[in-house]
Amino acid sequence: MMPHQDSTALPDGVQAHAAPEGAGNALPAAVLFDMDGTLVDTERLWWDAVETVADDLGRTLGPEDRPDVVGRPSQHTAAYLASTMAAAPSASALAETLDETFAGLVALEVVPRPGALQLLHLLAGQGIPAAIVTASPRRVVELVRERLGRELFELVVAFEDTTVSKPAPDPYLEAARRLGAQPAECVVVEDSPVGLAAAEAAGCPVVVVPSTVPIDAAPGRTIITSLEEVTLPLLARARGSER
Repeated sequence: MMPHQDSTALPDGVQAHAAPEGAGNALPAAVLFDMDGTLVDTERLWWDAVETVADDLGRTLGPEDRPDVVGRPSQHTAAYLASTMAAAPSASALAETLDETFAGLVALEVVPRPGALQLLHLLAGQGIPAAIVTASPRRVVELVRERLGRELFELVVAFEDTTVSKPAPDPYLEAARRLGAQPAECVVVEDSPVGLAAAEAAGCPVVVVPSTVPIDAAPGRTIITSLEEVTLPLLARARGSER
């Protein structure tokens, strides 16, 4: 269900703007946000959690481990770690430990990315639904949602909500379905290659804010350096971009 126009107050220094002239339906039907590394600086916390758990098992993480840690759900990372160690707990037990460690770090420290709160309030003021679409478990997502402002998000699609997670398109397809929108009408905001692959496989145009890994330019991608750069005209252009 699409929300009515929101009268949520904007943070100091943030002004609501009318939709760009002539944009009309060019504005996205919804904006679907990745969470870790995009909305909040938890990608670092996830790495710290994995590093802590791995260290306890005598395994040192290195740059070669990033593809199987950054942007990955705990089940994937746990299975990966278990496969690289001679003696390790089961992947399911390891995933539970990773989730608990990560949740503990998030509970202590949630840092919004620059421009995140301003953008969320801008969308709310324009009546454009925002959603969190993430490979993180729901208990972690709800911690972040409370810190950012529960009222700013129309819905959450967490790891438990789809059969497969990113880089499969399922999480973004599910978010669009629940919002009653076509994927191509939505704009995804992502920071990692794994999430980008999921969004593009779902058929969504993407605004990319790279965090830990560089992202190459390509059709259908709008690459920026900070969420502070996102405006309504930029979102309209992103929605209209073709792959």
